[in-house]
Amino acid sequence: MNMTEQRKKQISKFLSLILRHQPETIGLKLDENGWAVIHEIFEKSKLRFTFEELEEVVVTSDKQRFSFNADKTKIRANQGHSLKTVDLNLKPQTPPPFLYHGTVTKFMPAIKLHGLKKMSRQHVHLSKDKDTAIKVGSRRGKPIILGVRAMDMQNEGHLFFKSENGVWLTDHIPLKFIEFKPVQH
Repeated sequence: MNMTEQRKKQISKFLSLILRHQPETIGLKLDENGWAVIHEIFEKSKLRFTFEELEEVVVTSDKQRFSFNADKTKIRANQGHSLKTVDLNLKPQTPPPFLYHGTVTKFMPAIKLHGLKKMSRQHVHLSKDKDTAIKVGSRRGKPIILGVRAMDMQNEGHLFFKSENGVWLTDHIPLKFIEFKPVQH
């Protein structure tokens, strides 16, 4: 199957809404680990799409936002939840020495005051490379890339997790661990 990019984006946005933020909009219940039963999504959704379309969105997404369980009867978002009731069962991991965060100018005053906060999400999201951080920051304008001394943070007791799609997660990044000078890219 070869879906249009517009159709993929439509299905992906819908999945993000119901699997990361508002499953109740279609009367969907997620289990404690964020899994939704696929046939329930098809039954309750006004947006009509096939399993083949769903599979194409999951498999071809460059950001790998979603995962199937082993027998492809359930699906979940890999991270980015605003739902506090979802526990992805992530185990603490040792981060690389340096991670990156993409943002834009309008958020810099708050970051310089409070560090990086998770805001409405469960975690602050970080990437292992500058290119990914640039893509993330570019979604809201001209990107500013901040460096984060992740290993120093971990050495002071901060926990890091890595989602299934390679995004690094932590609860908060205090100012003293953020490199504000422009990161060369």
